Amino acid sequence: MSSTTSTSSIPFPTTPYKPRYDNWPYNAYDFQRQDENDDGIFYRQPRLVTHIDDPAIERLTAYYDTVLPMKGKILDMCTSWKSFYPSSIKSAVQKGDMEVFGVGLNAEEMAMNRLFQRETMWRVMDLNKTPSDPRAGWPGEDLKFDAVTCVVSIDYLNHPLEVCRNLLEATNEGGSIHLAISNRCFPTKIVRRWMMLNEQSRLEFVGDYLHFSGWINVEIVDLCARDEKGQRITDDHGTVTSPSPAGQLMGHLDPLWIVRATKGAAK
Repeated sequence: MSSTTSTSSIPFPTTPYKPRYDNWPYNAYDFQRQDENDDGIFYRQPRLVTHIDDPAIERLTAYYDTVLPMKGKILDMCTSWKSFYPSSIKSAVQKGDMEVFGVGLNAEEMAMNRLFQRETMWRVMDLNKTPSDPRAGWPGEDLKFDAVTCVVSIDYLNHPLEVCRNLLEATNEGGSIHLAISNRCFPTKIVRRWMMLNEQSRLEFVGDYLHFSGWINVEIVDLCARDEKGQRITDDHGTVTSPSPAGQLMGHLDPLWIVRATKGAAK
């Protein structure tokens, strides 16, 4: 593997999220963006890129392989032409044990995603517009998901509390949500407060989204690059701070975290 060796055998460190506030502390100003033009226009041109580097994708895929269900329904929110799911999920889809649904902003990108078995499995939706509800793409179907994923896109939502609350309602009890976060972004489209925070504060910010929308057991999972002993080899910006594995000449490896939670009774 290109970022570390034996990623699948190294546990990903997990830290419980601890609420800092008794009530939702943010206002509309926190979620303003430099470019408030229609998002559909900005994303109209397909971008067939991955937004995080290959080593980060490998780590994310390894993580998904340990947490995503093998049966039921998964929603990939703010999706594109790739979802980074492991081969186990792809096999489950092919066997009919799993259905993957997607919402995103570019039809050409989503049409290329082979996890969506039919065109009816994905929808072009702007979650920054009312009703900020992914289920609105399938009216009358009462879809319920067993897991929700979102890769490096939660920071673009200007109504995250409403979106996360709607996702909670659309998730089966015991289901989970996994929000992948790195430090790449389109700066004109990211919410204002995000740009004011350091990496750890951003993770807590997203933890607030889930906590105040009703999700439980909120946790922060560190998926940043590690060596064979499980020690971090980058800082929070992705700069390599320890010698890379033999034969690799890298100065930067995209940092990656998951903020996750479940629906149901607390532990």
